[in-house]
Amino acid sequence: MPLHGGQVPRWLADRMTRLGAVISEAIIHSYGRDELLRRLANPFWFQSFGAVMGMDWHSSGITTSVIGALKRGLTPLGKELGVHVCGGRGKHSRQTPQELVCIGDRVGIDGTALAQASRLVAKVDSAAVQDGFDLYLHGFIVTDDGKWAVVQQGMNGGRKQARRYHWLSEGLTSFVDDPHVAIEGRGQGEIINLADRSAEGSRQAQLDLLSTLGPDKITREFSALVRHGEEDARPPIAQPLLPHLIMPSHHEVRSSDVIARRLHGNLAAAADRGPKDFPDLLLTPGVGARRQARRLAWSAVYSTGRTRQPSFQASPSVSIRIGQRHFRS
Repeated sequence: MPLHGGQVPRWLADRMTRLGAVISEAIIHSYGRDELLRRLANPFWFQSFGAVMGMDWHSSGITTSVIGALKRGLTPLGKELGVHVCGGRGKHSRQTPQELVCIGDRVGIDGTALAQASRLVAKVDSAAVQDGFDLYLHGFIVTDDGKWAVVQQGMNGGRKQARRYHWLSEGLTSFVDDPHVAIEGRGQGEIINLADRSAEGSRQAQLDLLSTLGPDKITREFSALVRHGEEDARPPIAQPLLPHLIMPSHHEVRSSDVIARRLHGNLAAAADRGPKDFPDLLLTPGVGARRQARRLAWSAVYSTGRTRQPSFQASPSVSIRIGQRHFRS
């Protein structure tokens, strides 16, 4: 979808709130709550729903506006309809787990399990599926009997495009074996898709490497590959004696740009956790891009640069593909 900026005017947001609640209520009374979840998990119906509510029919903003309108419109009707909308865009997405725990305590379902499902869904589409789209919206719709649907969206600023990911708990047997109901977006470029059923061997290999080699040996092997690979292929950069900033000509983050000690820290955190399977590995703090971004920001604020080089003098991290397969979108 085209990535559009701007803000929905207040009059339109109010209209979408009222109309979205009325349509949802009609569907629930006529077909049941499960049917509403199925329709929200259908990208074609979701897009049509947003257009009927009054939003621009082909804009990326339709996802944000629909989730926001449903959250405002259905929250007052939660006790009557038994449907609850959590999350949203930006900071609201990070509040989803706590919202689910509160709903679970209120209606008598396992909110902690729902919170973990929310985190895992977000981790799959940000770390296991690496397609160039960064997640910025996470909407979690749950019913009083614990069934749920997730609609989340990522953006690619360079292409000015957005991609939407749809999940449904009904029929879901695994979070990493073809778990999506649909991914809305045009196939483009080469991606890493560890949530594909055929990537089971790669997922297991990563767990085996972590448990058998450990963080120390993996880091040493990676450093050796860098020394004998990319560093030999590129001409050396003359560095002055005084601190000097020289940026490479390439835009993408290469393996030679990775800080080995940070890679070791992430591997050590994963090894200490002792993940029992690949979803458990994804839930390890430090796995994924967001944790690295926070670390980079912390370093930029608090590092003095007097006793050691500030960490922002090199790229924060990239995913190291050891035994992983490539898949095209």
